[in-house]
Amino acid sequence: MTRRVVKDLRIECIRFWEDMAYKSGPLISPAMVRKYMLPRYKQVIDLLHSHGVDIIHIDSDGNVNELVPIWMEVGINFPWPLEVAAGVDAVALRKEYGKNIIPGGNIDKRLFAKGKGAIREEVMSKVPFLVETGGYFPCLDHVVPPDISLEDFRYYLNLLREIGGVEKLPE
Repeated sequence: MTRRVVKDLRIECIRFWEDMAYKSGPLISPAMVRKYMLPRYKQVIDLLHSHGVDIIHIDSDGNVNELVPIWMEVGINFPWPLEVAAGVDAVALRKEYGKNIIPGGNIDKRLFAKGKGAIREEVMSKVPFLVETGGYFPCLDHVVPPDISLEDFRYYLNLLREIGGVEKLPE
C-alpha cells in the first residue's frame, strides 16, 4: 500500500499508532521491539525516506523512554504524546537527540485545572527551549480533559502564539 501511495502523492509525514507503553514502561521488552518490530519499521521507513518522507510520527502512550532510542535508530523521529505523568521529558530528549527528534506534546494536561499560573509555568519551562533548539509540536500530553475551561485553554493557545511570535487570538 505504501508503494502505491508514495508513487502518486507527495507525503510529508507518516504516522504509526502503537501504544507500546504504559505508565511505568514498555508493554513488551525493548529486545522484542528490536527483534520483531524494528525490521518491519525499517522496511517501511526506508521506502518512505527514499520518497522524501522525513517526518515519521509514532503515537504511544506511557513511558516510552526505553523505546525512543530504538525508534530513532530506525528513523521514527516524532514521538507523541510524551506523557509527563509517565516520566517522559521532552527537554531531556532534545538534549540527548538534538534536532534529530521532533518531540510532540509533553505539556502536562493535569496542570491546566490549576489555572493560568500553573499553565504559564509549565509552558515556559519547556516550549521556548524546545522551539529555539529545533522542531517541536507543542500540545498537551494527550487529549484535552473536560476540566479545562475554554478561558484557560485560550490562555494556553495565546501563550504558544506569543512564544511563536504570532498574533494572539481575540478574547
